[in-house]
Amino acid sequence: MNAMKRALIAMFLAAAMMLAACGGGQSVQPTTAPAQPTTAPAQQVTIRIWHQWDGAYLTAIEQAFRDYEASHPNVKIDLSKPEDVSNALNVAIPAGEGPDIIGWANDQIGQQALVGNIVALNDYSITEDFLRSTYEPAAVKGVIWQDKIWALPETQEGIALIYNKKVIGDMKLPATLDELLQMAKDFRAANPDKTLVCNQGFGGSDAYHVAPIYFGYGVPSYVDDEGKVYVNSPEMIKGGEWLAEMSKVSFSEQSYDICKAALAEGKAAMWWTGPWAIAGIEQDGVDYGILPLGKPFVGIKTLMLTRNAVERGNAEVALDIMKYFTSAEVQAKLALTNKTVPAATTALKNPEVAALPTLAGFGASLNAGVPMANTPFAAAQWGPVGDASVAIWTGTQSPADALAAAAQAIEAAIMQMK
Repeated sequence: MNAMKRALIAMFLAAAMMLAACGGGQSVQPTTAPAQPTTAPAQQVTIRIWHQWDGAYLTAIEQAFRDYEASHPNVKIDLSKPEDVSNALNVAIPAGEGPDIIGWANDQIGQQALVGNIVALNDYSITEDFLRSTYEPAAVKGVIWQDKIWALPETQEGIALIYNKKVIGDMKLPATLDELLQMAKDFRAANPDKTLVCNQGFGGSDAYHVAPIYFGYGVPSYVDDEGKVYVNSPEMIKGGEWLAEMSKVSFSEQSYDICKAALAEGKAAMWWTGPWAIAGIEQDGVDYGILPLGKPFVGIKTLMLTRNAVERGNAEVALDIMKYFTSAEVQAKLALTNKTVPAATTALKNPEVAALPTLAGFGASLNAGVPMANTPFAAAQWGPVGDASVAIWTGTQSPADALAAAAQAIEAAIMQMK
């Protein structure tokens, strides 16, 4: 590579990246690293990780990596957080200047695999049997694309029904979506100025927050790896009919802030939202419980092995770090500090983790969920499904007509991608 080209690359990376700063918050106790790699590096090796962690989350995560370094003296782990990771990777990796490991969401897997930035882990003794015996179901599905394994999952995120115990009182909690709908009708009849369930996806173009309803009625995914669309299906239409009925006994306008205030004020008995809302709910003084219902989208944070790691001869050490960080032991300790939901099954079953109602509640919800699609075709799903859901909610189209139109729009977009 000539000096001018290298200088240009260095200038781009300097502009695209900033070193991750330590956030506030408490740090974890030292973790115990797993056994040394089969072939420990004889010389000093630096493993570069580009990630998306920040704030107090990063403080605990940094400590976990420092613990690994302490038990692996020949390994140095460099953590950096690019501002525009996609563009930075596309410039750095072809030039051999990229990271060894990428910490990113699973929905990026297909695109990163297509451009050759990451490598499949099947060639490095990672099998589906290992995944299934180590991680949660949605997390396992979420890292497999085109029948190959492209990442190891660390944490999961998604939504569940958070209910105000004071408002629910002695009402029996529903076990199915049909029961929830009937309960909502009864609740509205008894409380004309209130609603049973608040959800920012109700009435908004938001395919994410209404996913538990569609998937709960048996829709496997909006779009699969092959580009097959499931939006115009009997199961999807049944979910649309549920939305149409719920709209009759719900608020006309719903948003994150509206739902948060309604739950705190007792105007909504339940709020369909994620772990990110818990801190605010607790600040509001709400005595809450978490009810898993339907099948939510499950976002999965992962670690991916890059082509650069292979080219540098760092693949073995990088993969050992990936297995260490996503292990049940490390993720259980991070869960207790960061209140994240581990992807490792044994971490979720750890007595201390299981004793935390928030982690146990969301863990149960995500266990039944559908992983965020990791195929590039998924980009076509959001607008059409969101717009169809708005049309159903407002009554401007029947569920069948709205979803048929959405399916056509998605299929047309996928045809262009192919």
